[in-house]
Formats: sequence, structure tokens, C-alpha cells
Amino acid sequence: MTHKPLLLLGIAIVAEVIGTACLAASQGFARWLPATISLLAYGCAFYFLSIPLKTLPAGVVYALWSGVGIVLISVIGAVFLKQTLDAPAIAGIALILAGVVVINLFSTSTH
Repeated sequence: MTHKPLLLLGIAIVAEVIGTACLAASQGFARWLPATISLLAYGCAFYFLSIPLKTLPAGVVYALWSGVGIVLISVIGAVFLKQTLDAPAIAGIALILAGVVVINLFSTSTH
């Protein structure tokens, strides 16, 4: 199998992270531009998520989607939104990241 499903999953993850960041910036959909970008980004995210689900196990796709998304949105929140994370949150995110690494390095489900 080619790496196309994983590339499309990566696009879906980036779109979902953009959607989530804009959702936070929309202040409960009170600001129209970030709200609109959020809706468009989520639409793209779900479209690109649907394609890898044709060839990869749903559990693996969802684990990668949610794990990478959580890590990326946490970094964006810390860097751009000045949100702080306590030690248990950082430890939990590190465990999620470790799970993503284990799936990508050792699972034959994505190859």
C-alpha cells in the first residue's frame, strides 16, 4: 500500500487543528470570520478523514487523528493562545504521543 492514505490523514489532521483553533478564536461563534473558517476546516477534515477509512482500520485512523490532533492543538494553545498546561496534562499528552509513535513504528495495520 502506498502512503497516500496516511498523507490524506495528515491533511485531515491539519484541517481539524485549524478548525479547532478557529473555533476557540470564534468566541462561541460570535466572531464570523473564525467561525466560518472553523466550519470550512472541519468540512475539509471530515472529507479527508473519510478516504483513509476505506483502506485502514477505523481504530487506527481514529487513534492517529485524535492523538496527533491533541498534541498539535495543545502546542498551538500553549504558543499562540498562552494557555498553560500542568504536569498531569503534559504527562497525558506525552502518553498520547507515545501511543501514536508506537502505532506508526510497530503496527502493520498502517502499512
